[in-house]
Amino acid sequence: MPMTMTQKILAAHAGVETVSPGDLIRVKLDMVLGNDITSPVAINEFEKAGFTEVFDKNKISMVMDHFVPNKDIKAAQQAKQCRCFAGCHGIVNYFDAGDMGIEHALLPEKGLVGPGDVVIGADSHTCTYGALGAFSTGVGSTDMAAGMATGEAWFKVPSAIRFNLTGTLPAGCSGKDVILTIIGKIGVDGALYQSMEFGGEGMHTLSMDDRLCMANMAIEAGAKNGIFEVDEKTLAYCEEHGFANPRVYAADADAEYTEVITINLSEIVPTVACPHL
Repeated sequence: MPMTMTQKILAAHAGVETVSPGDLIRVKLDMVLGNDITSPVAINEFEKAGFTEVFDKNKISMVMDHFVPNKDIKAAQQAKQCRCFAGCHGIVNYFDAGDMGIEHALLPEKGLVGPGDVVIGADSHTCTYGALGAFSTGVGSTDMAAGMATGEAWFKVPSAIRFNLTGTLPAGCSGKDVILTIIGKIGVDGALYQSMEFGGEGMHTLSMDDRLCMANMAIEAGAKNGIFEVDEKTLAYCEEHGFANPRVYAADADAEYTEVITINLSEIVPTVACPHL
């Protein structure tokens, strides 16, 4: 059965040959992410469930990026709880004051996520890593707790919308303008629980920063994830940042999409989002 990029990644991590939209599957995880707001809730659930060990100390990342340096006592207590948990379990990828940064910029720059990975994070913008050809999506803190303990998560396989990018961005425009234009076109629920899959000749003209921004905002259209085809720019970025084992999955030529939308990058103009509430 023909599959999209996302479906191929999920099938491989579930240990099955094919998956179809709507299938319920359990998959192996390559990275579990939390921050100083969501990790304490996950730690509480982890301990409440009676777990005593994490599945892999190298495949969990905690980034203290929301309230570090701490703004008050509560923020300091949350950071301390994460620090103690990371120390107790030997979590390698723990980033605190002095070496942390914005979590969704930090993980790609550290070479911790890359093509073919399955990543969950207790933050809605975990979909950012789709720019690198990974399946990455936000989850709740309870799912993060289960992921830290078992190294697995369950998903309903999403259907997909294909965005065929053509042309080249005009001077002064960026990926932010592209994704805002797309969301304006399809609506804030226009990709609800679907994969937004980006490709086409125009995609190759976009920088990695453009792609990371666009994938980051897939959730703003209600998407389960956003994902870009892997090209030479992707692989060069991974090599530069030390991601050593890229696994490239390409959609089948006859993969089925709920919709195929062509976006001419040459027609993009500087765009802002107006309040809608």
